[in-house]
Amino acid sequence: MAKQTYLSKEGIEALKKELQELKTTKRQEIAKRLQEAKDLGDLSENAEYFEAKEAQSLNDNRIAELEDLLKNAVLIEETGEENIVRVGSKIDVKSARGMETFSIVGSAEAKPQEGKISNESPLGRAFLRQKAGSEVEVKTPGGLVKYKIIKIEK
Repeated sequence: MAKQTYLSKEGIEALKKELQELKTTKRQEIAKRLQEAKDLGDLSENAEYFEAKEAQSLNDNRIAELEDLLKNAVLIEETGEENIVRVGSKIDVKSARGMETFSIVGSAEAKPQEGKISNESPLGRAFLRQKAGSEVEVKTPGGLVKYKIIKIEK
């Protein structure tokens, strides 16, 4: 069985939009490049042709990857439970570094630099199923960091 990927409604829509773009506009651009390269003649030493074929391969691989992600996507649904951290929660935490805000998302949407942390990451796993007021310790490359969950939102 393929691995399930947790995605927000926005994440699913963004992936669908990217997939549509790759299947239409990008494929047409690559087909045009391939035709132009073929029109140049001898394909055995035609760098433009090989570059276009490589772009076609990369595009097709990304399409397959997106289709697989979407096929196995699990929608993160909003619930009334705001007192327990789960995928889809937005949390405010306090540590020795000060206050930080994190959103717990599926691995496909994770962008740590934007505060979107994967439910599969050490930090995300530590926060899951915790309540406001809970303290968690997370082993990081810089050492053990203690976080106190101040607020949980959906």
